[in-house]
Amino acid sequence: MKSARTEYLRPAAAEDVPALMALRAEAERWLSTKGTDQWSDPETGERAIGKWRASIDEGRAWVVVDEGDKVLATVSRGPVDRDFWTDADRPESALYLYKLMVAREASGRHLGTRVIDWMSRLAALEGRTWVRIDTWRTNTGLHAYYERLGFRHVRTEAPSHRRSGWLAQRQAGEVTLPHDLLRVGPHADAAMLTDVPHQRVDEASRDGLGNKNGTTS
Repeated sequence: MKSARTEYLRPAAAEDVPALMALRAEAERWLSTKGTDQWSDPETGERAIGKWRASIDEGRAWVVVDEGDKVLATVSRGPVDRDFWTDADRPESALYLYKLMVAREASGRHLGTRVIDWMSRLAALEGRTWVRIDTWRTNTGLHAYYERLGFRHVRTEAPSHRRSGWLAQRQAGEVTLPHDLLRVGPHADAAMLTDVPHQRVDEASRDGLGNKNGTTS
């Protein structure tokens, strides 16, 4: 009989940095085989990694681990990126998802979809309307992936100093795989979200003003 999967979400910690850097390097190599130039710019990569380390320190990065605590995927949340989203978008109405990456060895487990579902449920719990992303403008394969998961393209922004800018959003609370939800911690109930640190609406609005340092998914 096939054993049940035991994959869990937990906050990323400083000791996860080597595993996360390896995950990032693997993603760069894989993307290069898919006909996209995403993350090909060394300067962009170094800047993004620096911000990623900050998100770990600030408790905004999460990892999916197996029963042996091996990192299989990661995701971060963050403040609104003012290079892309304006006051007219009501930035406080959304949770902003960044740096979703899945290890190639975990391909086929739908971890990306399940992480997005978790973020969607979290956004609804916080009373938000949307889960929002920005992705590399030229990565049409990634655009199609998010659209298959229910994201709707809002618009594409192209500031000269950024390579990202394809903007999309999905309704908070929407779940693609309701019978395969990720758990928080090895002993938490599948629907448990209360241990997740919330990003308060007033804090998100304040931090977003003038922020020019958004990351790409």
